[in-house]
Amino acid sequence: MFLSLLDRHGLLGPDGWLAAEVELVSIGDHFDFGGSSERQSAASDGLAIAIWLASHPRDQVTMIAGNHDLARVGELAPFDDATFERVHHQAVAAYRGGEPDPEAEQALCEAYPSLATAEVAARDFSAFSAAQRELVWSLLRARRLPLAHAGRHDLLFCHAGVTREHLSAAGAPDGCDAHAAARALNAALDAAIESHAGGALEIAALHRPGDFARGEGGGMLYHRPGHPDLAENQGHDASSSLGRRFDPRRLPQGLTQVIGHISDAKCRQLLGPWAEGEPAPGALRHLTTDGQRVSYATGLPAATRGEEATLIFIDGLMNRTPVESYAVFEW
Repeated sequence: MFLSLLDRHGLLGPDGWLAAEVELVSIGDHFDFGGSSERQSAASDGLAIAIWLASHPRDQVTMIAGNHDLARVGELAPFDDATFERVHHQAVAAYRGGEPDPEAEQALCEAYPSLATAEVAARDFSAFSAAQRELVWSLLRARRLPLAHAGRHDLLFCHAGVTREHLSAAGAPDGCDAHAAARALNAALDAAIESHAGGALEIAALHRPGDFARGEGGGMLYHRPGHPDLAENQGHDASSSLGRRFDPRRLPQGLTQVIGHISDAKCRQLLGPWAEGEPAPGALRHLTTDGQRVSYATGLPAATRGEEATLIFIDGLMNRTPVESYAVFEW
């Protein structure tokens, strides 16, 4: 699907690589697509796609880090292939398709405390392989898997969006442009890699992997925008830079952020009365806010105003959407 999509949009050359004039940003989560029955093929396909992307020059392909990418050096750091295979089957039995067995789940997570829940190994990160972890570490150390990338002064690419709290935690100045934001966020990642002494990789105040002691992972690679009054968003610590929800009114004004991580259906569920119109599978979507009013709808915004914050959502569920219906973002 991925290469077919690029080919449909004329982005591949006759040799099967990106055409020379194409610059591509991949927005993260290069692993774990597909259901449990597809996990073996998803594991090999995800690795192959990530290697293909990374084989291009760094000024042609930017690979943004997503939570599924950093899970390889986070929640999944202790596992080799044989151990994870056993754990996956135990997790499937404990998860029971979304109706977990509490005793089985607790026993599993106590035995493997880097797992917050059975679902993590049964579904979320089920297509893991040790070779993926080795690739992620090599990309991180080579600075080929950043947290953010500036497309221009007002356009920031990142996996799930950043709030003013994230930029402050990274040391970015108030009102900074996309270039300064990307530099600060990526410097925080570099510092975490430099100081890493083993175990799960954490990025102070920006990204926390999940584990049994602290619960599900949180921060700028995990969180999703949500209406604070909805029950679905309660209990996710939206005021924290390490929470799993954020109030979109906390987005930095003057920046347009291009993100993945969340589907249209999930957006509509979490944003509730802020969502307008009807779903359109595979379409681009946007959210705008002036710090008080919030609007979410299908398509791109007609225009962006300097006093507003904008999110452009590009995750159209690629593995479930026909290639002819899947939109790509051009800038």
